[in-house]
Amino acid sequence: MQSKKTKVLIVDDSVSIQKVLREVIESDPDLEVVGAANDAFEAKQMVNDLSPDVITLDVEMPKVSGLRFLEVLMKVKPTPVVMISTLTKANADTTLKALELGAVDYIAKPQLNQKEMFLRYQKMVIKKIRMAAACNIKTGIDHTSPPSPSSTKESFTSNKVLAIGASTGGTEAINYLLGQLPSANFALLIVQHMPAGFTSTFASRLDRTTDFTVVEAQGGELIRPGVAYLAPGDFHMKVIRSNGQLYTEIFKAEKVAGHRPSVDVLFKSVADEIGRHAFATLLTGMGKDGARGLKAIKNTGGFTVVQDESSCVVYGMPRVAVEMNAASIVTPLNNIKETFIGKLRKTPSKQTS
Repeated sequence: MQSKKTKVLIVDDSVSIQKVLREVIESDPDLEVVGAANDAFEAKQMVNDLSPDVITLDVEMPKVSGLRFLEVLMKVKPTPVVMISTLTKANADTTLKALELGAVDYIAKPQLNQKEMFLRYQKMVIKKIRMAAACNIKTGIDHTSPPSPSSTKESFTSNKVLAIGASTGGTEAINYLLGQLPSANFALLIVQHMPAGFTSTFASRLDRTTDFTVVEAQGGELIRPGVAYLAPGDFHMKVIRSNGQLYTEIFKAEKVAGHRPSVDVLFKSVADEIGRHAFATLLTGMGKDGARGLKAIKNTGGFTVVQDESSCVVYGMPRVAVEMNAASIVTPLNNIKETFIGKLRKTPSKQTS
C-alpha cells in the first residue's frame, strides 16, 4: 500500500519563489504541493479547504504580514510552519519572533541566480519539511506563566556550570529554561544550532527576557555565575581551564555531527575540564549532535538531564542520548529547572572555577 504523501502549502507573494519551492518540494516523492497562496487571505482559505500538513510561509507579504498570519493560524488551526526568510542579521529578530509564535523552523529564500547551490538547497528544504511534518507542535510554551518566586529566589551555597545544547525548537525551550533558573547559582554555556548573524540577536533577546546576562561569546571570557555564554553562529565553543579558572574558547574547525557550533564539542570540553562537577542538559532538536558529549559528561560523574519526548518539538537529539544511556534523568521541559535545583540542594559547595 502506498503511503500518504505529506501535503505542503506554499505561502509567498513571489511567483518565482513559488515556482522554485514547488520544484524543490515535489522532487521528493513523499511530498506534494497542494496549493500556493499569494497572500494571507488566500492562505487562510486554502488552509481551510486543503488542510495542509506543512506550510512554508514568507515573512514579508502584502496586506497582512507573515507574522500576523502565523499568530492567527496557531490560535485557530495549529499547523507546522517553516518560515522562508532572508537569513541576515536584519531579519533575525523577525525570524526569532516567528519561532516564538509557533513556527518550527526556518529556511533561506532560494537564490535564483545560484544554480550550483540548488541541490544543496533542495536537500535542506526537503529535510526540514519532512521534519516539520513529524514535529510535535502541541508543546507550546506558556510565556504568560512566571517562574515560581519561592523556588527561583531560593539561595544556595553552590554554583554550577550548566551546559545546554539544542536545535529545532530550542530557541523557545532555552528562553523558558533560562527564565526559570536562579541566575545567582548558574553560569551557562549554550549551543543552539543557528547561522551566523542570528546568535547575537538571540543572545540580546535572552538578555532582555531572563535574569541572566546573556552574551554571544567572543572567546577568552571568564565564566561567571549569572552569565550565559552563547556560541556564535559558524564557530565552535568550548570551555578551557587556565590557572584554576574556566574560560570560553571560540574557534573555527570542521563541522561535528553536521554542525558548527556543535553541542558535542562543548559537552566534550565540559567533560574534560569540569567532569563530575558539571551539569548539562540536551533539549529538543533534530539529528544526533550532543548525545556523545552528554555521555562523556555522565561518564565522568557529571549530572545530565534530557528533555522527554512529550515536551520536545523534535525528539531527535534527545532520543539518541537516551538510547546511548547518556541521561541521568529524562524529564519534561517544565521540570528541568526543579531537577537541577533538587540536585543543587544536595551538592556540597563548589564554585564554577
